[in-house]
Amino acid sequence: MQQSEKMDAASHGGASVSSNDRVTEQSEAHGVYHAVCIGPVESFRERYVELRDALVGGLADAKEAFLEFMSIPMELKFEDTFDNIVTTVGKNLALDTFLAGSAYTVTGPYMGLINTNAASAAVGDTMASHAAWLEVGGTNAPTYTGPRKTAAWSAAASGSKALSSALSFAITGSGTVGGCFLVFGSGALSTIDNTAGTLYSAGAFTGGSKTVANGDTLNVSYTASL
Repeated sequence: MQQSEKMDAASHGGASVSSNDRVTEQSEAHGVYHAVCIGPVESFRERYVELRDALVGGLADAKEAFLEFMSIPMELKFEDTFDNIVTTVGKNLALDTFLAGSAYTVTGPYMGLINTNAASAAVGDTMASHAAWLEVGGTNAPTYTGPRKTAAWSAAASGSKALSSALSFAITGSGTVGGCFLVFGSGALSTIDNTAGTLYSAGAFTGGSKTVANGDTLNVSYTASL
């Protein structure tokens, strides 16, 4: 009896290399507000406001009053850094301006203050329609020395553009502030409570609304990034 066994040897090898020659970079518009509120030490507030109003009104013997005014001690009332939402209409205007603009001159931006409902700001808000929150400074307390503050910018760097200096709101009537907004574009005005222009950004304090009083000064910075 003859038995035969047959085996075929085989060796298989394989390698695969894949590469993606497309680099994808994503960007979105966002920004950060930074607010610092200072005011007179409470025991000096009444005198501070009295002297301030006298100096603004053109006090005849202003030198002595000014020296006393400047000697009144000030203190930090609160400080907060908070993110914003960039509205859809704000993004659209920015894109149209960047990608299709011709001899474009910006109107504004102007910064205003928002009431206690600032956290309710939404991407669909516009200057003409933001039912969830109100602007303060005119009809709604607290009041400040108007108009809205005009933004001035430093040159952009590393994908960000910041205000060249903080914008100061001199508070003239007590109330509660919840956050800030920026409006710019065609029709935008510095007039408090005006609803023209394009709402670009709105943000709410991280720790909730803040109480301010006559004599306080709220200084706000903003940095926009892509």
